[in-house]
This record gives sequence, C-alpha cells and structure tokens, in this order.
Amino acid sequence: MFAPSDYSFELPQELIAQEPAAERAASRLLHVRGDGTLADHRFADIVELLPADAVVIANDTRVIPARVLGHKPTGGNVELLFLEPEGQGWRCLARARRPLRAGQVICVGEEEVAVLSERAADGTILVGVPGDDALAFLERHGHVPLPRYIARPDTSADRERYQTMFARVPGAVAAPTAGLHMTPAIAEALAARGIALATITLHVGWGTFQPVRVADVRQHRMHRERYVIPDATAALLASGRPIVALGTTALRALEAAAASGERAGATELFIHPGSDHTFRVVDHLITNFHLPESTLLMLVCAFAGTERVLAAYRHAVVQRYRFFSYGDATLLQRAPRP
Repeated sequence: MFAPSDYSFELPQELIAQEPAAERAASRLLHVRGDGTLADHRFADIVELLPADAVVIANDTRVIPARVLGHKPTGGNVELLFLEPEGQGWRCLARARRPLRAGQVICVGEEEVAVLSERAADGTILVGVPGDDALAFLERHGHVPLPRYIARPDTSADRERYQTMFARVPGAVAAPTAGLHMTPAIAEALAARGIALATITLHVGWGTFQPVRVADVRQHRMHRERYVIPDATAALLASGRPIVALGTTALRALEAAAASGERAGATELFIHPGSDHTFRVVDHLITNFHLPESTLLMLVCAFAGTERVLAAYRHAVVQRYRFFSYGDATLLQRAPRP
C-alpha cells in the first residue's frame, strides 16, 4: 500500500498519446461501475452515464505558455519553466549546463531575464522579466509546457488543444486534462438532462509531474497549488446533489477546501490509499489515465479502490486505450466508506 511499486503497471510505449484525438468528444471513456464491472464507451456517452441531478465541477485554470528557451550571454542554452509569481518576480525551474547564479541574465529573443536568487532547496530560482506584465512576456516567448512523455516539440495547435473549454484564469503549468474532452455540445446536452456545470480554479503546478522518489509514499511531499471555490459553486456543493469532479485537480480543490474549511487558499494535500483522507464532497470522478507510480494514480486508487483501478488499467491496456494527457478518460464512482 505504501510502496510506489504498488501502483505500477505495464504500459506499452505506443499507448502514450502523442497527439490529441481528432475531435475532443471522440475520445474513449472507460466506465468503472460501482460494482467494479467495466464498460467501454465514447466520451460523449458521459451525458447518459451521470446521475440526472448531478453537479459537474470543472477546473477553469488556463495553461500559460510557461516553457521559455533562452541562452546565457556566453552562449549556453537555458530552459525555464515559469511556475508562479512571487513578489516582484516569478519562481521558475531552470535547466542549464551549469547552475544559474543571482545576478546573471538570460537572453530570450531581444529581451533579457534577470536571475534574482540562488537555487532554493526545492530546485527553483526567482527571476525577473522585462516590463510589468510577465504573462505578456510569456505570450511573446513561451512555449506550451507539454509533459516530457510527449516526445515532440509543441506546435501552434497545442495552444488551443492543451486548453479546456473552461480555461479562463491564467496560472497553470499543466492542463486539467479530463476537461480536454468536454465540448459546448456535451455541456448543452448535460444541461438538458438537468445536470449542472460549475467551476473552481486550481492552478496546476509542477508537482503534477514530480515523481515519487521515496520508498514509502507517506514520506512524499506535494508541491503547493492555489485554489478558489466561487460562491455559486459553493451553493451547488451544499445542495445535496451528487458531485462529479471533472479531473483530479477539481477533486483536490474540493476535498482540500472541505478539509480546511477555507474556500480560497493553497493546498499540499496528498491523497493516497492509507492516507486516512475521508472523501467529503466528490461522489464521481472523470479523469484521464495516469502514469505508473504517480501521485495522481494513487489519488484515483484512494477514491475508487486500488484493485478496482488497477484492474481497469489492465483492461485499458488490452483494449488499446490511449494514455496520459492527450489520451482517453475514465469515469469512476467513489468506493464505499469502510
């Protein structure tokens, strides 16, 4: 239960989706029913699979073009991943042949980024960008921060396809990928059945990519992610209707807010089997297929049951589902409370 290898599975490399589906709603959906039985669907079938009085909660964070390529004045290449604002600068991860030092500059196009701090214990540095608008700087120079397992450069098409239809509040370095399958037509069909759609904001951070490097998962520490639960969403959450989280990020925000009693803040909540977390809010989860031994897979196992989830993943491999960010989706029901 507490070893990362307990959440491992065999995945052929060719099942890792390198491109999105031709049409968002054409993705496949594996329904993991409450009794553990499995059913293969298309994502558009979600309209009929959810309870008619459900409330679907989506994450409206918007992915920023956070990956910036530059070089030192001496010529050495530098790659920055902009994570979040801090004071007058931005906290970044940096890749360079030699560690960057405070006072250095990085040339990005015709502009310069200043290194404001030495490397922190978490591996990040603080940088300052020219002008007062860091997001405008990223729009000029940044690349879509596709996960490393997508083994190709980002393209102009990724700027649209790596955003959900809900994307509104800039700040994420990874997409809340379950939402990539949703379309306005599906949203209209859900509303026609009486299913409500509401949003929260959780800015997906670099911790979503961070591997578990400890032998006991209880020693792993999650990176902080900022979230907000709007008033209208809070009212629906209090209605007593079944709650469907569209993605693990929506689930994490909802459960963190319920655990803390705060509708806005930052969370380091790590939900895994044996974490003693009691799910207070979410009844159903729509999510993509996650990496072996990842914190996201552990969260899904805690929600729906480890054996049930791993059996579903084995089925998905046999049935040639597409995995990870640009892959297919699952619909799961919360495991009964002990």
